Amino acid sequence: MGVSGAGKSTVARAIAERLDAPFVDADDLHPPANRRKLGAGEPLTDDDRSPWLAAVRDHLRERDRMAPESTSDHGVVIACSALRRAYRDVLRDIDRAVFFVELGADPELLADRLAARRGHFASHRILESQLATLEPLDPDENGIAYSSSLPVEQVVDRVLAALRSARRR
Repeated sequence: MGVSGAGKSTVARAIAERLDAPFVDADDLHPPANRRKLGAGEPLTDDDRSPWLAAVRDHLRERDRMAPESTSDHGVVIACSALRRAYRDVLRDIDRAVFFVELGADPELLADRLAARRGHFASHRILESQLATLEPLDPDENGIAYSSSLPVEQVVDRVLAALRSARRR
């Protein structure tokens, strides 16, 4: 989870590879209207996000229903902004534990990454609104926070260690 440019997709793909688990990019589940708004640099409202988050949650539920044997060991790794606790609550509404990894970085680094990014539908102009919307993980939420300014493999190593520790509890 995190704002645009935090490295969600990059880190999540690397975690999925290491776990040999399925990867889902929640950006792929945005409806066309959301993609248009984000492309124009318009922040999404809660009304825009609500059906998208429900689609992400339903996608996870469907994966479990259709192929429980393929998701039982490591689950599914998903890259999703999940900026507010209420959004994360929607994603937690499935029949398995959910572990969040909050990725963050200095706003200047995030802006530089977005300026250099090519081929993504979302405009770099949404960063400011996402930073304003972001609610960091609360202490009672199952997850960890890391700086995505660290090398990807270092972040992945730390995330996997934290995930193993959380599973033992």
